[in-house]
Amino acid sequence: MFKKSLVTACVLIASFASVAQSSILLDRVVAIVNKEVITWSDLYREMEFDASDQVKAMKDEDRRRFFKENEKSFLENLIDLKLQLQEAAKEGITTTDADVAAAVKNIKNKYSMTDEIFNETIVKDGFTLETYKKKLGEQITVNRVVDQEVRSKILVTERDIDTYLAGNKDAAKDLEGFDVSHILLKRTGDDKLLEQRAWDIYKKLQAGEGFPELARRYSDDPSARGGGDLGFVRRCDMSKEFLNVCLSIKPGDISEPLWREDGIYIIRVNEARVFKSEQEMREAIRQKLLSEKFGAALKNWARELRDRAYVEIKA
Repeated sequence: MFKKSLVTACVLIASFASVAQSSILLDRVVAIVNKEVITWSDLYREMEFDASDQVKAMKDEDRRRFFKENEKSFLENLIDLKLQLQEAAKEGITTTDADVAAAVKNIKNKYSMTDEIFNETIVKDGFTLETYKKKLGEQITVNRVVDQEVRSKILVTERDIDTYLAGNKDAAKDLEGFDVSHILLKRTGDDKLLEQRAWDIYKKLQAGEGFPELARRYSDDPSARGGGDLGFVRRCDMSKEFLNVCLSIKPGDISEPLWREDGIYIIRVNEARVFKSEQEMREAIRQKLLSEKFGAALKNWARELRDRAYVEIKA
C-alpha cells in the first residue's frame, strides 16, 4: 500500500506523540547504515512520504496502527534507499537545484496545480518547501544511479518477444488498457441532490475548468489528492461499464456522470492503449519485459549493495 508520489508528502511527527514523547523518539536510532544513522523520526517521515492515497485517507489511529505493523519491512526499504544514495555519492552522481526546480514544474503541469495550490498541498501534508525539495532531490539522484547501474544494462531481444507471444496467446488482451482519472461522488442518501452535484461538476469541466483541480475539490475518492489520477488500468481488469465508457470516448475527453452502486463517477481517458498493428503490440510486450527484467535486476543490485555494506538494525 506504499507508492512513490512527488505530489504528496509527510504529516508532522507531532501528530503521533506528545511533545515529551517526541523528544525521546526523535533521538532513538533504529539502524546504522555504514556511517549513517536512521532515527525513528526518519523512518516515520519516509513512511508518510511514501504512503498511498488510501493510507493517507485513514483516520489517525488507523494510520498509526498500519505504520506500526509495517515498520520493520519499511525500515528495510529505507536502508536500501540510504545505500543507493551512498552509492550515487561514490559515483559522483548528484542533483542540482535546477534539476529539482524542473521536476517541481513538471509536477505542477501534470496535476494542473498553481503555485498557490502546490504550496498549500505541501504545507497541508506537513512539509516545508525546503524539506520537500530535499526529498525530491534524493529521488532524482536515486533514479539516476539506478539508470546507470541497472536500467542501462537491460536488453530485450526480438527472440524474447517471440518467446513471450508463444506462451501468451492473449497478449493483446492483457496489455491493452487506459490511463484514466476519475471523480467519485459517494452516495449520501439523497440521490437527486448527488446527481445534480455531478452534473454541475460536469458542466464546469465542459466549460474548461481543470479536471485535476475539480477532482481535488469535489472527489470523495483517495485519488483526489493526485487530481483523480488512477494511472494505467488494464482492459481485462475493468468492469464492463467502465470499459464501455472508456471505449466510447477519445483520449482527453470526459464521460457524462455514471451511476454505480457506490455513487456517481465522472471519467476522463488520458491515454488509450489499443493496438492497431502487430508492431504496436510487440512494442508493448518489449516494455513489459523490460519492466520485469528491471525489477529483478534492481533487487539483485540492492542485495549486492547490502552484502558490501555494514548494516546494524537496533532492537
